[in-house]
Amino acid sequence: MTAMVVGLSHRTAPLEVLERASLDGAAARAMAQSACAGEDVTEAVVLSTCNRLEVYSEVASFHGGLADLGAALVAATGVPLVDLTDHLYVHYADGAVEHLFTVVCGLDSMAVGESQVLGQVRSALRRGQEDGSVGSHLHGLLQRALRVGKRAHSETGLDHAGHSLVEAGLAHADEVVGGLPSARVLVVGAGAMSALAVTTAHRLGARDITVVNRTPARAQRLAEAVGGRWLALDDGTSLERALASADVVLSCTGAVGHVVDAATVGAARALRGGGGGSASAAPQLVVDLALPRDVAPEVGRIPGVVVLGLAELGAQLADEAASAAAGGVADDLRDARAIVAEEAAGYLAEQRAAAVAPTVVALRTHAREVADAELARLRQRLGPALDERLEAEVQQTLHRVVATLLHTPTVRMKSLAADAAVGPSYVEALRRLFDLDPAGTREPLSAGEALRARPEVRTAAAGHAPAAVPVHAMRDLLAGVPRGRGAAGDAP
Repeated sequence: MTAMVVGLSHRTAPLEVLERASLDGAAARAMAQSACAGEDVTEAVVLSTCNRLEVYSEVASFHGGLADLGAALVAATGVPLVDLTDHLYVHYADGAVEHLFTVVCGLDSMAVGESQVLGQVRSALRRGQEDGSVGSHLHGLLQRALRVGKRAHSETGLDHAGHSLVEAGLAHADEVVGGLPSARVLVVGAGAMSALAVTTAHRLGARDITVVNRTPARAQRLAEAVGGRWLALDDGTSLERALASADVVLSCTGAVGHVVDAATVGAARALRGGGGGSASAAPQLVVDLALPRDVAPEVGRIPGVVVLGLAELGAQLADEAASAAAGGVADDLRDARAIVAEEAAGYLAEQRAAAVAPTVVALRTHAREVADAELARLRQRLGPALDERLEAEVQQTLHRVVATLLHTPTVRMKSLAADAAVGPSYVEALRRLFDLDPAGTREPLSAGEALRARPEVRTAAAGHAPAAVPVHAMRDLLAGVPRGRGAAGDAP
């Protein structure tokens, strides 16, 4: 089995495509299980954030795995494959590992160096474990990636490489509303991004923070952590009134459909302007951190309202990253990338060494069986003349000879296994020379096999889009998808 990642991100797709392809937690879980229902996918986990949608997997082959993952992606997002192929990328084998480590370190994020992705990967791993779509291979890989991310942040100045999305949005508070310390800040939503928005706003000087959410307990917990207020929208508090009193609005609910629409903001502006109506209302800064978007596009055309979405924030952060890369932060980015390269090389070397273990076991078992067979023939030929003491001495001698003969090839095999160029050829030569069958040490059922054995997964897969898309057609459609480093080693 080999690691593969298929996805799209802010680097390859415009916000409109990312928005169409975005998945909530339940849909991401369903997609992972759908992928595992494919014949060539044994494990899968989906990472869905505001700037990427990726499925990490263990596959039996490049083209078969790509077909299964592509079909699951189309089924989960509802976006036709022809609309996705120009924006998809594929990383395979070594390239998939290096890409994952790069992502977890925040080096591929819209906000370079951000650490929020660590929590997102951890959550994706937990969901995969709960659902059974993550087995031993992906579990080990993702756990290693999390350690790499922590190391990169602790050993470098990566945390200071750039602003977070929230910081980028709040940086405009001075010009729009006169600064955060005097501003009334409203956070719409109470999820992970909302928690980041609350703590960041407070850290940057905001002292008047209100959290609104349909679940009162979650809003209360976030607000009380910074001495703020909370409002439950289902308790009769209108969103219009909450918006009317806010100078800065941070919206990040992740809900389907627009939470903040033009009619709501228009009504809020009228309330905010008092007797003078919306024309006399003070300016407002609205930062939309959600994907799909919380704020309707029409809101940005309302006089006095400045709306910043992920597209605007992404462009701002890209400019900042370019400036930072040319300045002192360049050393931190270089050090972080060096950690990624070192850790990826180490992980891959360990995996290749572990991959030869069945062959080593098969070789030693074969040699011991030959020695034991010869001892049995000697026992039969000599009969009583071979007493217990002499038989034990002969057996010990034979085993010493076997151990001595196998020592060098075993050590050499483990050493060469780390070299992708020659290791597999050396192992294959040993298998052929000694007619070894490492398959005798078969692993337990993979995550994919276990999921496919579950009736509900078989039923879902039978009526799911992957079964409706012929594999040959999927391969043809995906023929133009860029293949990342490590993919070239798999022949069509």
